[in-house]
Order: sequence, then C-alpha cells, then structure tokens
Amino acid sequence: MGAGELAAAVRRGDAEAVTALLEAGADPDTRTDDGLPVLCLATAAYDAAVAGALVEGGADPDRVLPDGTTALVRAIEGGSPATVTAVLGREPRLRLPEERRAYLLAFARDRYERGAEAVLRDRTGGTGPVRERRVKDDEYDHVTQLTLGDTTVRAGHGAILTDLEWAFRVLTPVDELVTRAVASRDRDHADRSSARWVLGERRSRETWSAVTAYRHSPDPEHRHFVLDVLGCYRLTQSSRRDSYERETADLLVAWAAEGEDDPGVLAEVLRALNEVEHREAEAVGLRHAGHPDPRVRAQVPGLLLGWDGTRPTLGAAARTALLELAGDEHGRVRAVTGGALATAHDQSPGLTDAVVTLLRDPVADVRACTAEAAAHGTDGTAAVADALVALLDADDLGTRLNAAYGLLRRNDPRTGEAIDRVGSHIRPGFEHDHRLSALWRWEWDNRGGGRRDDREA
Repeated sequence: MGAGELAAAVRRGDAEAVTALLEAGADPDTRTDDGLPVLCLATAAYDAAVAGALVEGGADPDRVLPDGTTALVRAIEGGSPATVTAVLGREPRLRLPEERRAYLLAFARDRYERGAEAVLRDRTGGTGPVRERRVKDDEYDHVTQLTLGDTTVRAGHGAILTDLEWAFRVLTPVDELVTRAVASRDRDHADRSSARWVLGERRSRETWSAVTAYRHSPDPEHRHFVLDVLGCYRLTQSSRRDSYERETADLLVAWAAEGEDDPGVLAEVLRALNEVEHREAEAVGLRHAGHPDPRVRAQVPGLLLGWDGTRPTLGAAARTALLELAGDEHGRVRAVTGGALATAHDQSPGLTDAVVTLLRDPVADVRACTAEAAAHGTDGTAAVADALVALLDADDLGTRLNAAYGLLRRNDPRTGEAIDRVGSHIRPGFEHDHRLSALWRWEWDNRGGGRRDDREA
C-alpha cells in the first residue's frame, strides 16, 4: 500500500478513504515529504475526523518529532478542542505516564493563560494585524480562529485544558470552570461547552451546590450558565439518584419566585421549569403571564397546561390567562399559546374560537404551531376542521401535512381531498414521518393500494 495514497487521502480530508487504506495495510505513521507523520498533516488542517481515523487506525500521537514536540502537543497548541480530542485517543490516562500528563496539562494551561493571539505571534514572530473569524470547531461548538500570514491558531485552549483535566481525572475547582465557561461571553463557544459537560458529569452534592450558588451572581452570564449545567444534569442522568430532578424543580420555582432581573435569564428559568414537574408550575406561569418581555410570556403557556394522566387540563385561571395570551401583540407568544390551546381544546366555545382565530392568524408561524397541536386532536368541532382545510394551501409542507393529518384523525370526509393537495408521499427528509405514514395507510385502506406513482417513484 503506497504511502502517497494515504497522504493524498489525508490532504483531501477523506476520513473514509483513510480508514479503508489503514484497514488494507497502510502504515498509520506514514511520513510526508517534510518528514512528519500524516497525523501532523491532519492536525495542522484541523481535520478532527481524519485525525481520529488515523489514531483509531494505530497512528502514534505521542511519537517524538524532530523538533521535540508530538502530534498531541501540536494539536494542543493549535487550539482546536475537537482536534485534540481526536488525537488524544481513548483512555489517555492509562497510556500516558503521570509526568507526561502533568506536562500536557501545564502546556495547555500556559497556552490558555497567554491567549491565542500571543501563541500565534510567538509561532510566527509576526507583528502585523491578526485576522479573526468565528468558526465551527465541531458539529455544535464555535471558537475564534486567528490568522497571521500563513499561520493559524484557534482560541479553544480553555476547552482543551478542561477536556484534558477531565480525561486525566483532575477535579478542577468549580469556580475555575465557571470562569472559563463565561470568559468568551459566547454561549456557543467550545470553552463553555466543555465546562458545562464536565460539571454535568460531576454528580457530587458539593459540585451541585457550588454550581447552583452562582444563580445569585450579579453577572447574568453566570446565572445563565447555571441553567446550562442544570440542562446537562437532565439530559445525561444515569439514575434518578443522581439526576437532581426534584432539587432542580424546587430551585427553578424558588428562582422565579425570588425574582430575576434579566428577562433573557428569566425566560430560560421558565423554559427549564417547563421541562420538569412541579406543583407550583401553574402559579409561576400565572405570575409571569403579563411580563413586559415577550421571551418570558412565550414560556408561560406550557406552565399553564396541566395534565390529568395523559389528558391535558386547564384550570379556570389558566384558561383565562391563555385566552388573553392568544391575543398577544407578539407573534411568538401567540404561536406558543396556540399550541397550548389546541392541545387542551375541550370543544368549549371560548377555546374553539381562540384556536380557530390562531389557525387563521396572519403570521405563518402562529398558524403552523397551532396546526401542529390541532393535528393530534380528535374533536368533532366543525370550525376547527374548516380552519385546517384552509391551511392545505400553505407554503410550508409541515403545515399542509398537519392540516391533512388533523382531518384524517377527525375522520373528516375531506381527508382524501386533503391528501391529494399535500402531494407526493415521497419527500426527502420525511422518510419516517408519522403523518405521511398515516396518509399512506389511509390511501391503502380507502383507495385500493394507494397512489401507484408514489409507490413506484
């Protein structure tokens, strides 16, 4: 297997070809013309997928290079957390001796504390202007990329330090992780994401208390970060014992009751409360139904919607508040309210009128959200069915699907016409859509096998 073929695959960023070549016997430590292994080529290009394929295929990230560095050290200096994770490989704590782990941590901390621009200028010896742009480092997280001449460094050293500490089982003080998380003031930054993940994985009572204490911080970024970490606790819980589900719900209710000055943070508090169960949720929603910020009001409808087993319920006060929110001046508030009202629709005249009005709202998003909830109803209200028929000409495919699906669930005689107006059942990205499947089944049951053009396309 030629070394040139592997190097070419690395240069063009073809991770699948790299894997195939390695499986066919290519040397994972193949060197390029400059004498460096191809892993350094992938690292310099910030190609985490190719770097990961090489390491998984046997490339040595710890091989000492002519300048005394290693591919892993170069990745750390380059400032891309995704690339470092790929080059670090599995179980690095078992692979690397203690003194080497200590060196890597000190190296990463030095680069973080000095800052990416200083690292870049040291590497180039340049004094000219540095070009900056925000780039995606992986599928979700961003970093700032700095370029001077032909040399580039990414400002993800905070995340790299956090990731290395966690990989080497170093329990960094919570205060330090919080400081790293909010330093960039960018909520999609890799530094924040890594700190959030690590704190979400640390389930001790001490960590929980230290993190949640920041809800009293005068800095709204600190308070917002608390909510980020609480979200990680909910998403990655391994058992009810360490989920802090009850504690989270109690904290959120207390937070809302004690007051939150920043509307953006308050909206996130209510959003998080919408995702847990608490007997005071409706009271919290009613208290904020008239909040001046639409971001806050948009979180209220979900808090007002109660459940009796699997059936939605509305108390008298919640019903009144929702009907008032249905006329809100802000479209997003009306959209969320439409979803709640359509979900709780009990065929009473007041709710019916509100749902129909929102299905005919001049804002497309309001119509779409209301139709999505109404689609799952089975009520026999003629006015709602008529409003769904009117949405069959909507520009948005999802809205048309919801309208047709809603008519089907209501056994409306116009279901066949609705299906025809939706069009083909073969839609890229909708292959597993339950609504299209239901339309397909209806045609199969009612039209002797459905439309052959869809089956054979």
